[in-house]
Amino acid sequence: MNNQTWVRRDLEVLWHPCSQMKDHEANMPLIPIKSGRGVWLEDFEGKRYLDAISSWWVNLFGHANPIINQAIKDQLDTLEHVILGGFTHEAAVLLAEKLVEITPPGLNKCFYADNGSSAIEVALKMSFHFWRNLGKTQKTKFITLENSYHGETLGALAVGDVALYKETYAPLLMEVITVPSPDCYHSEAGESWEAYSIRRFADMKQTLARHADQVCAVIVEPLVQCAGGMRMYHPAYLTMLREACNQYGVHLIADEIAVGFGRTGTLFACEQASISPDFLCLSKGLSGGYLPLSAVLTTDTVYRAFYDDYQNLTAFLHSHSYTGNALACRAALATIGIFQEQDVIGNNRRLAAAMAKAVERFQDHPNVAEVRQTGMMMAIELVKNKSTREAYPWQQRRGLKVYRHALSQGVLLRPLGNVIYFMPPYVITEKEIELMAEVAWQGIQLAVRD
Repeated sequence: MNNQTWVRRDLEVLWHPCSQMKDHEANMPLIPIKSGRGVWLEDFEGKRYLDAISSWWVNLFGHANPIINQAIKDQLDTLEHVILGGFTHEAAVLLAEKLVEITPPGLNKCFYADNGSSAIEVALKMSFHFWRNLGKTQKTKFITLENSYHGETLGALAVGDVALYKETYAPLLMEVITVPSPDCYHSEAGESWEAYSIRRFADMKQTLARHADQVCAVIVEPLVQCAGGMRMYHPAYLTMLREACNQYGVHLIADEIAVGFGRTGTLFACEQASISPDFLCLSKGLSGGYLPLSAVLTTDTVYRAFYDDYQNLTAFLHSHSYTGNALACRAALATIGIFQEQDVIGNNRRLAAAMAKAVERFQDHPNVAEVRQTGMMMAIELVKNKSTREAYPWQQRRGLKVYRHALSQGVLLRPLGNVIYFMPPYVITEKEIELMAEVAWQGIQLAVRD
């Protein structure tokens, strides 16, 4: 069957995520994909698309990666899934051991969930429950950053701050304490990222001093606020935050769902600040982009607060049907194995340098306010006026014009509003990076025309 047949059948039955379905009838025609290999996706008529966004940031080592494929095939012949309540299996144990080994020091316990939002729910509940088990029942609040995003289930949505996702559901959400972001887009002329991030920490410090007795945890996306427009900040902020959380007796939750597994230039973003959070949330790249899986790593201190006789009712009673799924765990083990057997981080640094070179000319474009990069994450922010940074009205959907042009040229870019970004799989070549950048340049030229 051809593309149009699949599009017609799709629109009769499917409701797509994060979409205005009416758009798919005209502005954003659906692209049915038949197969994928490496950084390339192919539709039912043979047209190929370079996956510049890793299929919503999940794919690390390319589509149909032979190593991960084989690991899943081998597991499939043995065990597909088993309840993790009262049972266990080899892949879940091996993966937990491996995650404890490779994550920042002190994170010695692993709790599985199904997806990124679920991991955030686990961390929020676990932090609150920890303080409750210690008798500190007044601790019920969470501190979050402006412009943050942590998922779209109700708890995760509550601790985020992107109005597009959150505003509609506000009456359903718990109240949180929101402080200004260290996002360096707003730094003064000549002010370094480090200086600005340190300056912005004063807001967090004051908030902790005022509210610590009521606060369970601070939750942050280390270094990059992804869905909030790929805004970035300096590791110094995390270093200071860890010290302040210790000082005021508040947990630190690091949401590395999008930024973990090499995206920022180190295996985990927290490494760049030399810190260990109390909770580390992982998903997306954890399984190499193959299967839904998430994990929350936490400390022995947290674990011991729940460890007691059953009659005392201190257990963490949270579960998902597919917790610790064997196929997903095996995909994750194969993914981590690639990191440990190949110089992925070193190669990523070379690719990141190639990305920086490919977008050098964007810096001087009259409608580009900023080109920013952290590791394998690159963002180009379009504005109406470069000198004042006046934004384009969102109703004009300038980013959509870039998206549509890129598809016509065989590149999958999915801008965040007026922010064009690259987050490709790590198997991309320098030639493919040049193609990605050239198509983005062409799309921007079209998008900024009046």
